[in-house]
Amino acid sequence: MAKRDYYDVLGSSKGASADELKKAYRKKAKELHPDRNSDNPDAENQFKEVNEAYDVMKDADKKAAYDRYGHAAFEGGMGGGQRGGFGGQGDFSSAFSDVFDDLFGDFMGGAGGQRGGGRQRASRGSDLRYNLRISLEEAYLGSQKTIKVPTSIQCDECSGTGAESGAEPQTCPTCSGMGKVRAQQGFFTVERTCPTCSGLGQIIKNPCKACNGAGRNEKDRSLSVNIPAGVETGTKIRLAGEGEAGLRGGPTGDLYIFIEVQEHPLFQREGPHLFCQVPVSMASAALGGDIEVPTIDGGRSRVKIPAGSQSGRQMRLRSKGMPALRGGGQGDMLIELAVETPVKLTSRQKEILQEFEKLSTENNPNSSTFFSKVKSFWDGMTG
Repeated sequence: MAKRDYYDVLGSSKGASADELKKAYRKKAKELHPDRNSDNPDAENQFKEVNEAYDVMKDADKKAAYDRYGHAAFEGGMGGGQRGGFGGQGDFSSAFSDVFDDLFGDFMGGAGGQRGGGRQRASRGSDLRYNLRISLEEAYLGSQKTIKVPTSIQCDECSGTGAESGAEPQTCPTCSGMGKVRAQQGFFTVERTCPTCSGLGQIIKNPCKACNGAGRNEKDRSLSVNIPAGVETGTKIRLAGEGEAGLRGGPTGDLYIFIEVQEHPLFQREGPHLFCQVPVSMASAALGGDIEVPTIDGGRSRVKIPAGSQSGRQMRLRSKGMPALRGGGQGDMLIELAVETPVKLTSRQKEILQEFEKLSTENNPNSSTFFSKVKSFWDGMTG
């Protein structure tokens, strides 16, 4: 069976640069790795094919020979890999080292260690989350709040090293400071976190008694937080370096404060705008007049009600809403009228309303329109 073109195997083109070939190789190697394709019996052969192709492409001399002569460049003792496989144990080890470092370094190394044996003597502390509830007035004005955060802080006794005063952590004898150990499992080499030092690369023979070798202690801290004007539910405030202390002197994490604005008894918020529903009497809605409404800043505003106003009518007060976060103006306040029907009427009030009802048959345009439609509907059904 004829061998596939190496560029096709890698999913690349002939004019690709070394970096482009490497990216293409890594993508294919991850995609076809047998550990990720246990249900594909051809995955191992395809994986070998990809590594064979890249073993040629990553070498400038081999690549030049392949570009000129194709697969014939490596047949008949001309160099490179043997037909159908790797050119000996040394070539295989070199290629597999690249596979392992590229493929597993992304999701096994990560922040847990450096490529090539770097030590992870300390680890960054965790980020913390704090949910803070504030009133709508505080969101309008902005405020400063003092909060207590349970967290881990650096141990004062050992200055975060985790060792008794004067003692030094020692290199882990199991992994020689790598933080990782490798084990051969058949065709593959598997890398795992060192069980002795838990990936830190060091061990402490004389741990600090105050923190039991962790380099940090649990404690509640009081922090002052500035709440900017205009925040709303879901706003996130980051306090850099105010999270959990790192393990054994590692850098401190961050603190994220999530804002929740409480519901207000008078105002409903929608982005920068506020809504306020104001009840008005039937007489005021019919005759018109002025009403006084509250504003979020604690003040009062007079609003003119047009004669003949209906329930649900809205009037806008410009720039009486919430300030936009980080500047950018201010929202509006919308007044919505709710026309009230009187209850517990006296006999005299009932008489007046009955007389008013007789005199107002032509003063209710909505009712006239509605009942005209109803009549047309019934006539249509009858027909």
